[in-house]
Amino acid sequence: MSTKVAVIGGGYGGSALAKALDEHAEVVLVDPKDAFVHSAGALRALVDPDWAPNMFFSYGKLLTRGSVVRDRAASVDPEGVTLASGTRLDADYIVLASGSRYPYPAKMDTDDHHEALGRLRDTHTELAGAERVLIVGAGPVGLELAGEIASVWPGKAVTLLDPAEQLLPAFADEVREDLHRQLGEFGVELRLGTSLTGQPPSEPGHAKTFTVATTRGEVTADIWFRAYGVDVNGDYLGDGRLTERTPRGQVRVTENLNVDGHANVYAIGDITDLAEAKMAGHAMQHAEIAAANITAQIKGEVPEAVYRPSPIPSVLLPLGPKAGVGQFPGEDGPLVLDAATVSAYKGADLFTGRFHDLFGTG
Repeated sequence: MSTKVAVIGGGYGGSALAKALDEHAEVVLVDPKDAFVHSAGALRALVDPDWAPNMFFSYGKLLTRGSVVRDRAASVDPEGVTLASGTRLDADYIVLASGSRYPYPAKMDTDDHHEALGRLRDTHTELAGAERVLIVGAGPVGLELAGEIASVWPGKAVTLLDPAEQLLPAFADEVREDLHRQLGEFGVELRLGTSLTGQPPSEPGHAKTFTVATTRGEVTADIWFRAYGVDVNGDYLGDGRLTERTPRGQVRVTENLNVDGHANVYAIGDITDLAEAKMAGHAMQHAEIAAANITAQIKGEVPEAVYRPSPIPSVLLPLGPKAGVGQFPGEDGPLVLDAATVSAYKGADLFTGRFHDLFGTG
């Protein structure tokens, strides 16, 4: 009798793990979306609707032996998963890879990729006609959005607002200095140490001229975007049948990426309580570790693969196709990357090539 593995979530980590285990077990990948969404391409898709279809990949060729079920997990226990449809998936191994939600347009707000493409086209039209853009949140998403907009529309006035006094405080000074320089060349106005005192009168992504008060003066814009606020997708754990969640809605994992207390249940990606930024690259690294450990268990071996977050944070932050900043952990400390390197690694194609390989669509 074959080993059954249920993977909850077909994002970066879940899809990579399902693919890795396909030859070793009967894998069922559960996700409510009709296609894989390459969210790292969402901001490029917003400013370039012709490019937008590149961020969606069919699940059709991901698995050879396994299957993809379009549904949601409603409850999980150590023996399996109950879906929102009422279907029960008994499983020998379970992987929690359900990711997180984030404000549109950085992540889509629909499970249908055709609807998402239409939404992106509509928002693009609104943005194209706006002269002044306000982005609330100057983390990596807000910064990348500012760069994408400035790259396509050099004449637009883009204002980035954030309550923090410093950009990317966990990164090397050289990264911040280069970031400030490039944003200055784009003409992006930074208002750090500044918060809104009230919400703009329009919904994010909808053009409507307004003036809004902040803790340091006023801002006038024709459209605005929210670039903050992550919510972990873990409601299916709310009944406590598997584990308790942390105050942030995450689950505690061991160094082998087991959900604490369960040798047959793993968690990867944003739902883990690991002390690191929640990034696609980390989720895919988690997938390698969890896949190796499950494969070892299937073979009757001791799972020995271990994941330890690096004390040096990493980022590849494009500001459009040709600009950006980056940092990787190096042997002697942070390795700072210049704009040309960031473009070559990520900015030019946003890693679409590797996902064509993963999903067999190249």
